[in-house]
Amino acid sequence: MNGHNPDILTCLANLSADEVFTPPKLASAMLDLLPPDLFRRPDTTFLDPFCKSGVFLREIARRLNDGLKDQMPDEQARINHILTKQVFGLATGELTALLSRRSLYCSKKADGKYSIATAFTKPDGNVRLPKTQHTWNSNGRCESCGANRGEYDRDETLEAYAYPFIHGIDPTEEFNVTFDVIVGNPPYQLSDGGGTGTSARPIYHLFIQQAKKLAPQYLSMIVPSRWFAGGKGLDDFRSEMLADDRLRKLVDFESATDVFPGVDIAGGVSYFLWDRDSNGPCEIINNAEGQSYSTTRRLNEFEIFVRSSRAIPIIHKIIAATKSVGRLSDVVSTRQPFGIDSTYKPRTDGVPCWFIQRIGRQFVSAKDVTDTGKILKKWKLLIPKAPIAGQTDFSKPIRFYYDENTRISKPGECCTESWLVACAFSSAEEVLSFKSYLFTKIVRFLTLQTVISQNMTRKNFAFVPDLGHYEGSYSDEMLRNRWGITADEWAYIDSKIG
Repeated sequence: MNGHNPDILTCLANLSADEVFTPPKLASAMLDLLPPDLFRRPDTTFLDPFCKSGVFLREIARRLNDGLKDQMPDEQARINHILTKQVFGLATGELTALLSRRSLYCSKKADGKYSIATAFTKPDGNVRLPKTQHTWNSNGRCESCGANRGEYDRDETLEAYAYPFIHGIDPTEEFNVTFDVIVGNPPYQLSDGGGTGTSARPIYHLFIQQAKKLAPQYLSMIVPSRWFAGGKGLDDFRSEMLADDRLRKLVDFESATDVFPGVDIAGGVSYFLWDRDSNGPCEIINNAEGQSYSTTRRLNEFEIFVRSSRAIPIIHKIIAATKSVGRLSDVVSTRQPFGIDSTYKPRTDGVPCWFIQRIGRQFVSAKDVTDTGKILKKWKLLIPKAPIAGQTDFSKPIRFYYDENTRISKPGECCTESWLVACAFSSAEEVLSFKSYLFTKIVRFLTLQTVISQNMTRKNFAFVPDLGHYEGSYSDEMLRNRWGITADEWAYIDSKIG
């Protein structure tokens, strides 16, 4: 190849959707967030507490090697100092430990013949895999990570995914070092007993919380952006992150394939810089369709985090124009509006009930129906709780499957938790009018700003004004005129809704 020398770490296939290898270009971009002076100091210490390929440690060592040349002109002494005193890692498994050492030391053994370091006396060097185990509670869950015992209580010859960093290993004690910088790409999820995706338990937030406990000066990690909206096990974490004004930069990618080629992560990914000694608004950089947009704002400006910088002024404008009215988040029903879950088996008679689309309208026992919202006897608009199912790339126009999947529910009919009751009125005409309002691109755009995964709740309608009384048919042109939406703003709205 005429001297072409490719970086092998750009060619690795990912272990799974749970453990995604970090491309060297991405690792470099994350390290660029750090003050350059850190790489010119011989006392700065770095930790990657979940090494997979060793790419972060390798790039850190390279930068330190360049930054310390003037202070430590002897190359071998400089390399030994960097690798023994400044760069540390905990691996996620046996394979990743070997791979990380190979990336950092150019040898799977830090004290081996071909290692670029000559000061180690043990093969692990400073990339270690301390033995850890899950601690099972009476509910069959790991007390540290929530893993399902039925899935992860395995033979010792198999990988148990009891990651050291969140299973009792304190790296400050393991290495007898305090860390100035913690950086990396943590594991994202563990199977929850039913595969991956919606049946997987997120764990990446546990690594972030543990890292903060070590109080480094700087912390940077790349994780799925689903935490923006909370959800399964993430609500408290989201609140904690949005209220933490030490988050100084947040770089968001609506499409995960922009940084992880070939990897589909619903809702995209983002990385951040957390600065222990600095407080204030966060610089948010949105990346979509090859373009970047930046704003500096408080993360907790709204109860639900809005990722799009271009959407913020539109939301502000509509909120200002509708100060005197409520929001649809107070109108749309809660989960299980009639107390019927998705596993309920249809009856042959009883109360008419709408099940998932393939089952349709069947019956449930009257004794199983609750009506706390007093809407059973009204006309209702039912919308699927997953109206954007299957769409994971938020950089592309998102289609809401309302048109073919909504149901007009007559008085006396209920539904399972597969549906949300979007509205309930005394007449079918008002329901149809509300439906035309819900179907406008502007309303769908406002809803989209709160959506990270395919499932929706009433919270996702927090920015949509409740007009109170609905009459006639609504259109985007009507709402544009009413709320003062400019041509440029409309062009952006139109581009985001399929």
